[in-house]
Amino acid sequence: MTALMGARIIGVGSAVPPHVVTNADIEKLVDTSDEWITARTGIRQRHVVNEDETASELAAEAARDAIAFAGIHAEEIDLIIVATSTPDNLYPSTACMVQAHIGARNAAAFDLEAACTGIVYALSTGYQFIATGMYKTVLVLGVDVHSRFLDWEDRNTCILFGDGAGAFVLQATEENEFLSSYLRADGKGGHLLWIPNAGTAYPHQGVAQPRPTHRFLQMNGRAVYEFAVTAVPDAVRTVCQKAGIDIKDLDYIVPHQANQRIIKAAAERLGLRLEQFITNIAEFGNTSAASIPLAFTEAVKRDLLPAPSTLVMVGFGGGLTWGAAAVRWTAVDKRKSETAINKTQEPISGIIE
Repeated sequence: MTALMGARIIGVGSAVPPHVVTNADIEKLVDTSDEWITARTGIRQRHVVNEDETASELAAEAARDAIAFAGIHAEEIDLIIVATSTPDNLYPSTACMVQAHIGARNAAAFDLEAACTGIVYALSTGYQFIATGMYKTVLVLGVDVHSRFLDWEDRNTCILFGDGAGAFVLQATEENEFLSSYLRADGKGGHLLWIPNAGTAYPHQGVAQPRPTHRFLQMNGRAVYEFAVTAVPDAVRTVCQKAGIDIKDLDYIVPHQANQRIIKAAAERLGLRLEQFITNIAEFGNTSAASIPLAFTEAVKRDLLPAPSTLVMVGFGGGLTWGAAAVRWTAVDKRKSETAINKTQEPISGIIE
């Protein structure tokens, strides 16, 4: 039996649209308040695309950021996997569009759909391609533009979601830093969180039809909350067990950024400090498949996630789906290291003429 290759994350990246919608802005649309939204969700603002921005463009921007972090060229990428529930089109895939945007001409490309858990599924899938020796460098992206599928008169859902993209670059290595993964699904709960919108169950009539409310995102908030507060601790415990590590040995958890109360409940059930959970939900809201890499990247950029660290990324969402990936984080931003090298090589002036 051929030995499996190892893999490590060598790059991270993110992108969000510049337009910000605050809780004060939402107060003008529905009967709610900043205080109520913040207390119930932890969200204070979210980024929302304008009419000209697309998921593929956001994903490409995050990809470029991750590629620069990794210090590689786009032509080195062997495979692009994009986790998204809100693609630009039914086809071509968002991954193919990203490939064209960034010039990754040697990469195969496909999309993967597992709602908010999509990025964990995509990371696990990307790792398999490296572990078997098929590919050396894999770009994994999570991107969603839920603002296009929200009923902005429904205060139960319009307050939650933001738009964004996040990226990881995985590369083959002798010492494996992708410790384990755990993926689950329960299709019986699919009706609890769904967008009955553009699939073959909704054929075009040939005549323009007004978009009915039932084609917007639908969510049973209470049921999803009850599912999440059980699923998240379950996934973290299981992925740690598979990796052969103790939960108390984890440095950080990077959870799906759906609701601050869910994150707090998970911390309590796992016996971890809330400070160990990387969160940016106040600034970005729930960006679905983008939320984990977006939170990861923002923490790295702000020096809140040091290397080396042992951490778990854990997600849950529509499907119902949930899962986790345990990794070692040891990468450094090649842009920063190049700057440091250049500075040490600069001549010292003003001492010897």
